[in-house]
Amino acid sequence: MAKIRYTQIRSKIGSTKRQKATLTALGLNRISSSVEKESTPQLKGMLEKVRHLLKIEEIK
Repeated sequence: MAKIRYTQIRSKIGSTKRQKATLTALGLNRISSSVEKESTPQLKGMLEKVRHLLKIEEIK
């Protein structure tokens, strides 16, 4: 299974409560924080909701 690395590149100020909660659930606390996780349908759905705040890379 492929891994995904995602990095927060924009502030969550001005985002909805739901988007802020999604960022917290993804493990992102501040700009420039990165996380690597296994790719799952649930993770991809969460990333899609806040993709305008993130940089997403697939790792092989």
